[in-house]
Amino acid sequence: MGFDQFGIISFTGTTKAEQFVEFLKNNELRGTVCKECGAKFFPPRSDCAVCLSDEMDWFPITGEGTVVTFTKANFAPAGFEKDVPYALAVAEFADGIKVFGRLDKNLSDDEIKVGMKVKVRAVDLGDDRISYELTA
Repeated sequence: MGFDQFGIISFTGTTKAEQFVEFLKNNELRGTVCKECGAKFFPPRSDCAVCLSDEMDWFPITGEGTVVTFTKANFAPAGFEKDVPYALAVAEFADGIKVFGRLDKNLSDDEIKVGMKVKVRAVDLGDDRISYELTA
């Protein structure tokens, strides 16, 4: 069990950040923080892009975020054709961390707005696969 369980299509089964999936299984979204310089990242990184350290730790992304931009996908890349249409958004959480992800498919187009408050939750995709989504 590892990173190959994340998302609809996985391109790698092994990564130094595979613990990300275990957090999702506990309904926790986490990013990484550099132990050397304090830079925070989401999606999680195994190495710091600021100081190049490989000393990383995990931090939780909790509470409400604010949608800063969104779009609706009417066409999809290979493997996602059956999912269209779907909405994607970037939400800013505490400490300025930004999370990119799908919006809850139960949100109507009229509900989705820049400035709306969202939370993150884990989504069971079936077939022992997991992801996350932004929901109101």
